[in-house]
Amino acid sequence: MPYLPIYDIVALALFFTGWAGYSTYADSLAHGKRPVAVVMNDYRLRWMERMLERENRMPDVNISVSFVRTSMMFASTSILLLAGSLAMLGQIEAVREIIGGLAYARPASRVLMEIQLFTLTAIFVYAFFKFVWAVRLFNNLLILLGAAPQPLDCDEVIKREYPKYMARFAERASNNFNRGTRAYTFGLGLLPWLLHPALLVISTLVVIAVLYRRDFRSVSLEVLEDLRRHH
Repeated sequence: MPYLPIYDIVALALFFTGWAGYSTYADSLAHGKRPVAVVMNDYRLRWMERMLERENRMPDVNISVSFVRTSMMFASTSILLLAGSLAMLGQIEAVREIIGGLAYARPASRVLMEIQLFTLTAIFVYAFFKFVWAVRLFNNLLILLGAAPQPLDCDEVIKREYPKYMARFAERASNNFNRGTRAYTFGLGLLPWLLHPALLVISTLVVIAVLYRRDFRSVSLEVLEDLRRHH
């Protein structure tokens, strides 16, 4: 088995631990704190409540179609990123030569660089599957919008329960989209590993800090919370 430097093993372990830990915290364990994605669930419920009151559902369909198109765009971009990372695998020696010419970089061995590029490829494969699943869920949401009963056909039970299930379905689609974009962010955070394992540790901490601020400390979150409290 080829030798792998201990610093690279530790840096990569910290990278995946940070990704998994932040995802678990943001998606499930943030007690008393509501990230942007969770706050938006309230507005998804309101959206579905308003949808059920309308006879004309075209605005709701257009919103869902925009979600489908955005997810498809990211899925297509994932294919391009995969092609780029695979192309780098075919030009490893050229990449090593470029990195070796940088002042503070530490050129990796061929085996280590193959691992780095395969890891990057795996991240974008994961993102692709998340975006593709989001596309399918948003497409299914369109069907559910088409199947929604008209206002005159809704009794009190339907008015209370149908929007909840619709909002939960939209939430699942959005969660997959969010995990795909999060994979993009961490994938970009992996790139400094090509230069030095210490830079991977730093970039991982920077990515987590940026995601935390945007999810839990952003101005947009404050606006959403204030709007929810006053309406």
